[in-house]
Amino acid sequence: MCVCLSLQTTAQELLRFSVQPFEKRINAPVSLPLNGINYNSDDGNLVLYEVLNGKEVEVPCQIELGYSARLWFLLEGTTEAEVKKEYVLKLEDKIPLLKLGIVLKKDQKDLHLLSGEKPILNYRFATTFPPDGIDPIFKRSGFIHPLWSPGGEILSRIQPPDHYHHYGIWGPWTKTSIDGRHVDFWNLGSGEGTVKFTSFLSQTEGNIYSGFQALQQHIYFGAKGEDQVAMNEILDIRAWNLGEDTFMFDYTTSLNSPLENGILLEAYRYGGGIGFRATKKWHKNNCTVLTSDNKTRLDADGSFARWCIVEGESDTEEGRSGLLFLSHPSNRMHPEPMRVWPLDANGGRGDMYFEFVPIRHNDWKLEPKKEYTLKYRVVVFDGKMDAETAEMYWSSFAKMPKIKTNNNL
Repeated sequence: MCVCLSLQTTAQELLRFSVQPFEKRINAPVSLPLNGINYNSDDGNLVLYEVLNGKEVEVPCQIELGYSARLWFLLEGTTEAEVKKEYVLKLEDKIPLLKLGIVLKKDQKDLHLLSGEKPILNYRFATTFPPDGIDPIFKRSGFIHPLWSPGGEILSRIQPPDHYHHYGIWGPWTKTSIDGRHVDFWNLGSGEGTVKFTSFLSQTEGNIYSGFQALQQHIYFGAKGEDQVAMNEILDIRAWNLGEDTFMFDYTTSLNSPLENGILLEAYRYGGGIGFRATKKWHKNNCTVLTSDNKTRLDADGSFARWCIVEGESDTEEGRSGLLFLSHPSNRMHPEPMRVWPLDANGGRGDMYFEFVPIRHNDWKLEPKKEYTLKYRVVVFDGKMDAETAEMYWSSFAKMPKIKTNNNL
């Protein structure tokens, strides 16, 4: 996608630009930097317009602040390749167009993300204990559950009797080495380590996206003196405002080790990335997998993919629901290795577990006080999704716009 920009000299008109995808896209978030633009002006608000047949039609937008501010908007629906879209950004004394967005609601246990009245997902920040009679060592905080489909089907599962350490959507590391000592943050029953929610760093609501950043700490037991933090993780969840028919959120995890010698994430079939334990309803007879390399449940495990569709039977009107998992090209080992439970998993029942596993085939050394980031996007839908649609979603995630200005800002 190419975005061409030119600055204007009129008082209210700040910027004109065009967006032209090089490939077909669907529900694509687009952003551009606000370099040289006073987005904090007291003289008005930034308002975005699309120019259609010579007329300016206001488009919802959102400013992301930080080290480098960006303006976000959506190419909603399908955008054909080579179709040029023209936009103008103005500073106006008016309230910008407000779009019914995604809201955050917090109680004593969960941060809820909702699209209108429909729940999207819950982030559990309170410690959750296992069922009565089960060793409390399996307690955990900092995970996503439930995850709903747009039709209201719960797609995730926590604490199944076969794996009490499974927690909906989460991503701890299994085989690690700290100064030669093995530490498992995944299999909680081993008593070697755990992951816990520490604090919310931010919560955001807006026209284009809503979400939060949470600090999660990977704690290892048995160290000299008190238990120690092996990794600080910032989990960034951003849900895009596509309406109530399709849910889409980004799952970005950034890791930083305060340890003197860092930590080694050893190659293993599980660990890190983004893991998903599916609803109890899904099994070998009603749940399918399709990857970007045309792999299925028969041969996807251990293979590499840009994206993976996981679908199964549901009680929605469509009778089926699913998730599309997207791996970003900047991720380690992209296209990314996967763990996909085969058809004979769990004693032949064939329950569904999926994970992108960046250390599936190779060790990964995290040096001390350096940041490492993994980016994923999840599209949640009812009905069925084909490979062409999945590829459009991946292109929308993976190939960010190229931006050109005539003054090199």
